[in-house]
Amino acid sequence: MEGPDASCIGEYIYYRGDNIMLLKSPKKLSFWERTYIVEILKGLGVTISHLLRSFWNMNGRPTVPYPDVKRKSPERFRGRHRLMRREDGSPRCVACMCCPTACPADCIYIVAGEHPDPKIEKYPVSFEIDILRCVFCGLCVEACPVDAIRMDTGIYEMSDYTRRDLIYDKEYLLKGEGAK
Repeated sequence: MEGPDASCIGEYIYYRGDNIMLLKSPKKLSFWERTYIVEILKGLGVTISHLLRSFWNMNGRPTVPYPDVKRKSPERFRGRHRLMRREDGSPRCVACMCCPTACPADCIYIVAGEHPDPKIEKYPVSFEIDILRCVFCGLCVEACPVDAIRMDTGIYEMSDYTRRDLIYDKEYLLKGEGAK
């Protein structure tokens, strides 16, 4: 088959090997549809209705003056990470590499070392989390076999002036500020 036959006038035919695709020609647009005036007015109507609804707070949405008043985070909220300590004050982490393996964003970096205590096999010489890459999924918390890392601080304000300050090291994570 080559070329369209007489019964296919006003339709497009595409040949791809043995497959034949028959597509209808697009509908002719009216003058108003071609100028998009009606569609623009519809969009403006939606925008103005949202503006007026939020201006008069018709839905009863509470407005919180944010920096002065902060909402209480839900019980299962995943905030900033923290590392847990043992009774002697050392990190509970055993550098098993489960959390960097489970992390989909590849934002956890651990360097393992031999622990001086023979009862403990390894410890993290270096433990860093790049918060700019983190997606706060909580998979690192779920993967940890010794409950060394948690995300229960409730802290969601993590801003700084340089990228380097948003890479949290072991000492910063051991502070555990804001833990519930």
